[in-house]
Amino acid sequence: MAKFVLIYNGGSTPETEAEYANVIKAWTDWYTDLGNAVLDPGNPFTPTAKKVTRRGVISDGPVGTMASGYTILDASSLEAAAKLSQSCPILVDGGEISIYEAIDTMM
Repeated sequence: MAKFVLIYNGGSTPETEAEYANVIKAWTDWYTDLGNAVLDPGNPFTPTAKKVTRRGVISDGPVGTMASGYTILDASSLEAAAKLSQSCPILVDGGEISIYEAIDTMM
């Protein structure tokens, strides 16, 4: 098994308490369905970012598309992690997911 980092892009912010409760329930249900595959449920990100160039120059904004959150899963392959991600609530909310395998350097 390996660790896979799901990086979320997009989605929307709930505007009412009822919408917020529905979003939290959807995510909680998804995490429950995934069970032990969830190593770190993660968190949403704020809508601000900084980038640092290789020369150390700091500027506002992300490198590439602004990420909106993350989750870390345990899966047997990148394909398996992608299949687990297909029912993620961010997709219903108009978002997308990039999935990366984390390389274990502590071998």
